[in-house]
Order: sequence, then structure tokens, then C-alpha cells
Amino acid sequence: MGHTIRDVAREAAVSVASVSRVLNGTARVNPDTRARIMAVAERLGYVPHAGARSLSIARTHAIGVVLPDLHGEFFSELVRGMDREASRRGLQLLLSNMHADVEQASHALRAMRGRVDGLVIMAPHLDSVTLLKALPRTTPAVLINCRAEDDGHPALRLDNAAGVEAMVRHLVDSGRCDIVHIAGPEGNLDADERAAAFSAAMARLAPGREIQIIPGDFSEEAGEAAAHQILARARPVDAIFAANDMMAIGCLMALREAGIDVPGRIAVAGFDDVPVARYLALTTMRVRMAEIGAQAIARLAASMDQRPTEASVALHTPELIVRATTALPRNQTNSAGERNT
Repeated sequence: MGHTIRDVAREAAVSVASVSRVLNGTARVNPDTRARIMAVAERLGYVPHAGARSLSIARTHAIGVVLPDLHGEFFSELVRGMDREASRRGLQLLLSNMHADVEQASHALRAMRGRVDGLVIMAPHLDSVTLLKALPRTTPAVLINCRAEDDGHPALRLDNAAGVEAMVRHLVDSGRCDIVHIAGPEGNLDADERAAAFSAAMARLAPGREIQIIPGDFSEEAGEAAAHQILARARPVDAIFAANDMMAIGCLMALREAGIDVPGRIAVAGFDDVPVARYLALTTMRVRMAEIGAQAIARLAASMDQRPTEASVALHTPELIVRATTALPRNQTNSAGERNT
């Protein structure tokens, strides 16, 4: 028969309330008393009953995570970072997805009510009014790449404009000015910001060049279709910059199957730096997804404990990672006069 909290209290010569405070971490306890209680609990193999513990402190020790999708390397890296930080804090994750459906998003958020202590939400496709209406009023929440970051909730955002400008500058500096952007789905915050930033960067860094944007949906198939469309038309193209890595990978595979020299004839670049990008030598903008996931959990934990947090919106700037798909041909110099060796 397992030991109870009363057994721990008796062996440690303290009250049951003292044992509860130590094991739940709900109040300050004398360090010597805390150490004695923890030693007794370990020796007896006492494990607090999860249900009773959550009732005693009004906590479920679970965090709800609602994402646009659970498929793909981007989301797996994001969840990996969240899970690592949550485990370190003794918290469990409950995952749900909302795809691109507004009704499903509202249902996913409503389903979390009463089951979690806090929420991490990534909803770049939802407008501010819809998201705020669906958010439980009394549940702490952290928003990742959402349009409603100015309502008081802690939020994490990508500096898409800075990331896009860095990539366009890299391509232009390598002598490539006829650049096509494969955009993400219309209405998605990241996709919209990256497309707008591409137009602005091209106008500033390659004035007079046609601004070419092809619609996509963040999928590998969209990148492949865009590549076929680019090859079928007569407009000059010397670089393709996709709004995410999966479209860039689909595009890269299609170009190679068509016998196109990458990067000799057309350079290819993406955005995110998912793990597979390194193995395909894909130039990209690195978004540290796991770190963002971990930071979201840390900020949520602070909010749940009503501790002060950093600035309401934390902005993450992607990092340019140059690999072989945009490398200059040997002996060719870029616009800055640097030779590729």
C-alpha cells in the first residue's frame, strides 16, 4: 500500500499543511524543514495525488497549445521547445490545431476552458476581433504571431520585414535582381507581411525591376507548382525567394528535375530554416522555432504566477543563413566586389 501525505508529515515531524506547502510550492517554508520533508518523501517514495493536488491549489498543471497545424517541421520544432520548457517546470501540454478554419479555431479555444492553467496560441490567420472573442477571459494567454498583440496579452512576433530585407539584399548583392517571391496564403499574417516586405525591399534595393509575386500556400506542392509556372513564362528570373522553406524545397526539387542549374541559373532561398533545409544546402532565414516555443512557455508561466514580464511584445529577428542554393558561381564577383572561392 502506498504512503500518504500523513505518513510523510509523521516521519518528518511536521504538520500535513507544511508537507502540502512544500510539495505544492505555494508558500515559503524554512529551508531545513523543506529539506527534511523532501528527504522523507523521497525515502518513502511518496508521490502527490495529481487530482487532489490540482484541487488544493486550483491548478491543473496543464497548458493548452493551439496551433494552425501540427504537421510539418516548423510546428514540430516549435512544440519541441515548448515541451522542453514545460517539462522543466513540471507542466504538461495539451495540443490542438485549428487549421485555417475560423469556426474550428473558436471551438479549439473553447474546448480548453477549465482544463488548462494557461494558453499558448499561434493564429496568424485570425483577425483580431475573432481571436479576442474566442479567448477565455480569465485564462492567461501568450500569443505567437497573432494580429491581436496590442490587447495586453504577452506576445511574440517575428520581424518579417527585417528578415525579408536581409534576404533580398543578399540576393541583390550577389548580382541577382530578377527575383520572384512565392507568397504564403493570403490572410495569413506572416505571409502578408513577407509579401509586403518583399515589394518594399525590391523597390528600394532593385529599383526599376519588376516586382514578381506568385501565390502559394506554404506547402511543398505550392513551391513545385510555382517552379513550373516560372519556367513556363518568358519573364527573366535569376532567383526565387519562397515565403517558407517547404515551398522553397518543392521549388528546388522541381527545378532540379527540369535540369535547371541551381544556383548557376536560378538561385533558391526560403524562410524558417527547418531542420531538413541544412541537408539540402538551402539558403534561408533562420527562425529559432524551439527557442520561441520555450520563451512562450516561460512568459506564460510568469503570467500565471502574476510575476512581472518583459515588454508586452517580444520581437524576434530572423538570421540570414547562406548555403549552396544561392552561392555565386566560382570566379564570379558580387556587387560588393567580393569573389566567391
